[in-house]
Amino acid sequence: MSPKQTPMSAVDHAWLRMDTPQNHMMICGVWMLERPVSMNRLRHTIEKRFLCFDRFRQKVVEIGDRAYWQDDPLFDLDNHLHQIALPGKADKAELQKLVSDMNSTALDFRQPLWQMHYIDNYEGGAALLIRIHHCIADGISLVRVMLSLTDKTPEPRLSKVASQHRSKPSQRSAIQQLLHRVVDNVQTATNQGKLFIQSVREEPNYPLKLASTASAVAMDLIKLGLAPVEPRTGLKEPLSGRKQVAWADPLDLADVKACAKALGGTVNDVLLCTVTGALQRHFAAHKEPVPECGIRVAVPFNLRPLDQPIETLGNKFGLLLVTLPVEVMDPLMCFRQVQENMNRLKRSYQAQVTYSLLDLFGRGPDFVERRALNLLSNKASAVLTNVPGPKEALYLAGSKLTQPMCWVPQSGNIGIGMSILSYAGTVQFGITVDKAIHADPNAVMDYFRQSFQALNHAALAGRQGGSGHKTGEVA
Repeated sequence: MSPKQTPMSAVDHAWLRMDTPQNHMMICGVWMLERPVSMNRLRHTIEKRFLCFDRFRQKVVEIGDRAYWQDDPLFDLDNHLHQIALPGKADKAELQKLVSDMNSTALDFRQPLWQMHYIDNYEGGAALLIRIHHCIADGISLVRVMLSLTDKTPEPRLSKVASQHRSKPSQRSAIQQLLHRVVDNVQTATNQGKLFIQSVREEPNYPLKLASTASAVAMDLIKLGLAPVEPRTGLKEPLSGRKQVAWADPLDLADVKACAKALGGTVNDVLLCTVTGALQRHFAAHKEPVPECGIRVAVPFNLRPLDQPIETLGNKFGLLLVTLPVEVMDPLMCFRQVQENMNRLKRSYQAQVTYSLLDLFGRGPDFVERRALNLLSNKASAVLTNVPGPKEALYLAGSKLTQPMCWVPQSGNIGIGMSILSYAGTVQFGITVDKAIHADPNAVMDYFRQSFQALNHAALAGRQGGSGHKTGEVA
């Protein structure tokens, strides 16, 4: 009897097929731990809290243009959890080198698509390197899954995931599955019809609003298709597939919030403006002309309610193409432009449009998806994620998690991924850069802090309007 196979969703299939030698579709994370942990305790935690999700015991099977999840009959945790040590008196540079190397290495498609490396001998403590393929789930879901490995105290409480039983696929025949889908579709159509009639009764102009929404969605689709390609800069180069990873010392979240309050904006606006300033400094350091129309970054936008329990994995997010005004050198004017760009995107349907496109691409032939993705990747210079993390410090297998970082993969010809993650009153910032792109990741980390300090100084000084900086001068 052949093993049970579960069809992969179209969106997850789209992310599976994005994998290339230049860009492996892995979500990569590294956790710095205050002290070493017991491997037995770590294994027990992973078995109870991580492997309760079927996907981490299943491998991908491709048949023609379709992909399926199938239980790995040879699954062994030892194939996925490895213990290594850094050489000598290992420091941040040694760990970054290791993470860069692993971020450049593909996962083994003969097994479930994830790996963890427990790293001894890191600054008196340890680190945990995590790699998971994007077809399993989106970044926000996986961050929540990984955080379920932790506790709020050094003592573990494994009972907290007792409710997360492994779901067993029901044994239904093909005819039963077909009838089940038909009933579901009929019920959905009936419910939608009742909802529509109820909405018309309560609000007579509801059909006009519905038509207006459809028109807005169509317009966002047209805008996305007609958006010009990115300007030619050193950030867009043919990729080598070798990655360089770095992360910055964390910012104080209280300082970021104070800056946002002084400017009358959000923490997200401040951080996007800070990223813009970091890229301005990169262009200045390389004596490269700044694009007059700014540059775009692809920002994942979560479409899954944050209070919804993670019972099933998968990808549920769209992409926003956010313009960073790198040509606006004054920090306050740059902030206002970022704020305006974000407010305009929040009113759009671009995230829903891109999610629907991924669903469509995942159902079609591979060559169609690759052409479409190349078209979209030409419209962005980098991927930027901003994930809210826990407010309090956490513990993994009894050891305090001092600094977490994660990076989502880049697709097509995009070679830069930037990541922002809040954790325990701090803001973590990291970057992964393809080696063919002439950008020093550690220098960009320094630029990020300098950029925030300049914006924060301007905000707290109560400056309004122009700052007196000459055009082309970096604050």
